[in-house]
Amino acid sequence: MFRQRVRARSSSLALIGTILIVPVALAAVWYGLMTILLSLKVPSGSIDLISGYRTAFDFLAGIDAAQITPDVRLVAGLIGLAAALLFGWLAPKEIPRPYLTRGELRFDEDALGAVTVQPRAIERIAETAAAESTAVSSASGRYGEEDLEVHVHLSALRDVPETLRDVQRRVAGAIERHGVPAVPVSVTLTGFDQQQERESIR
Repeated sequence: MFRQRVRARSSSLALIGTILIVPVALAAVWYGLMTILLSLKVPSGSIDLISGYRTAFDFLAGIDAAQITPDVRLVAGLIGLAAALLFGWLAPKEIPRPYLTRGELRFDEDALGAVTVQPRAIERIAETAAAESTAVSSASGRYGEEDLEVHVHLSALRDVPETLRDVQRRVAGAIERHGVPAVPVSVTLTGFDQQQERESIR
């Protein structure tokens, strides 16, 4: 039995987030190693020589209130705000978005070969059939191994249930006419043309 495969789609901007994560991760690993060396009683002077942790600590500890001027606060605040906006925008890009891969439909197989149909061809049949309804302004299809989903955008919100049933009948009939094995067809309303609806109400 064939099983539907799942893949993860990520944003092209995810690479930027990865580039920013790498130096932070390397710094964490590096200073984690320094902590291990300190726990092993390695002289602190030697560790400071290769890591500079004590030099950085002394510098930060030596900053007093007089050095925190309004200009410094302003620059630090702007940098912090920019960093928060940038990282907040990049964080969702790092989340992978799983989706089911589509496989070709294989039928009429014999000793001489087999007939296969690509998913996009079946989706195109459904979209063309749905667009034949005068109430449909646009349509898109998504073919899976077990069903065919058709999303329609209507020109007006009138007789919606009957329109959706009509689209379902048209798509099922087109699938049958093209010799494609029948699959359950589900039709979903995704929107309607508000401008035309307002004009019809007037």
